[in-house]
Amino acid sequence: MNLDDFSDLIERPDGGVRRDAEERRERLTVPPGALGRLDELGEWLSAAQQSVPVKPVDQPRVVLFAGDHGVAELGVSGRAPGTAHELVRAALDGASPVAVLARRFAVPVRIVDAGLDCDPALLPEAVVRHRVRRGSGRIDVEDALTAEEAEQAVRLGMRIADEEADSGTDLVVLGDLSVGGTTAASTLIAALCGTDASVVTGRGGAGIDDLAWMRKCAAIRDALRRARPVLGDQLELLAAVGGADLAAMTGFLLQSAVRRMPVVLDGVVSAACALVAQRVAFRAPDWWLAGQVSGEPAQMKALDRMALTPLLDHGVTVGGGSGALLALPLVQAAAALAAELPERAEEPAEKPADESAEDTAEEASGDGEPAGTTTA
Repeated sequence: MNLDDFSDLIERPDGGVRRDAEERRERLTVPPGALGRLDELGEWLSAAQQSVPVKPVDQPRVVLFAGDHGVAELGVSGRAPGTAHELVRAALDGASPVAVLARRFAVPVRIVDAGLDCDPALLPEAVVRHRVRRGSGRIDVEDALTAEEAEQAVRLGMRIADEEADSGTDLVVLGDLSVGGTTAASTLIAALCGTDASVVTGRGGAGIDDLAWMRKCAAIRDALRRARPVLGDQLELLAAVGGADLAAMTGFLLQSAVRRMPVVLDGVVSAACALVAQRVAFRAPDWWLAGQVSGEPAQMKALDRMALTPLLDHGVTVGGGSGALLALPLVQAAAALAAELPERAEEPAEKPADESAEDTAEEASGDGEPAGTTTA
């Protein structure tokens, strides 16, 4: 697999269509700028869809990639190692935040097991049938994946993106269900941004105490030593310090950009995968929105590098796609406003000065139509 091919395959959203959308916005009854960032979102969607006016976002989908990370054995997570399948089960049973929100917004949820460390019989076949391997390696001392597994995971993500695009999905909310995933994600971001472990180490979606934070920082530091020698090859980087779920998400993001399918990123894990994908194809971020601020310092590092400004900052740290899903109604509102607000009526053209003078002269001489009748 040659990831460099994506650089030629991915094009930016149509600039000409965006200019047409901007011109149409100038003609709406609501003054320009009065809708704030909603104007920008509507124009971005027009360019992505190649449509003016913009079409409604009617078929969104939440796609969650699931996996366990061996680094969780070091006590770097608020959850026990190998328990990501419990997050998946909660989502399937409708008992997780993302499941509740998806039910409320009537958005289907798709969960893809890329690397869970559990018996496949614990989950439905539709979830586990894509699994690349059982858990990912402990990235502070060993590779997360073999080279073959990394390629298999990237191809898995590409395949899921094609399936979604072919089914008519018009926007994806992308998230993860993982244990130890923020440690791997922070390592990727630190490596690609050239920063130290302490700068990117956060407390994860489940929250950790100070001692666990120190263990997490040390794990990222050690993993960075293994990441830096392979920075020139993004597939090797994902194999060394990523994981099956992160590699699959990277493939998904790249292929979604090829298929012109917009994606809303959730937290630090999706941001890390997006940063890897940007290194592969510099135009790819034009197809993504940052849904929310997750509170992870590594996420803001990655978003700044990609020039993506989050839509929301509500302090939601739970992960699992919940924060990005909260941004979906905002995107749908932007599309509705851009498409349904009426344009201003055209003002009648003023008569030229010489024509007006001629009409006045005719009325004065009596040749023109009388303006009214008089009574003696």
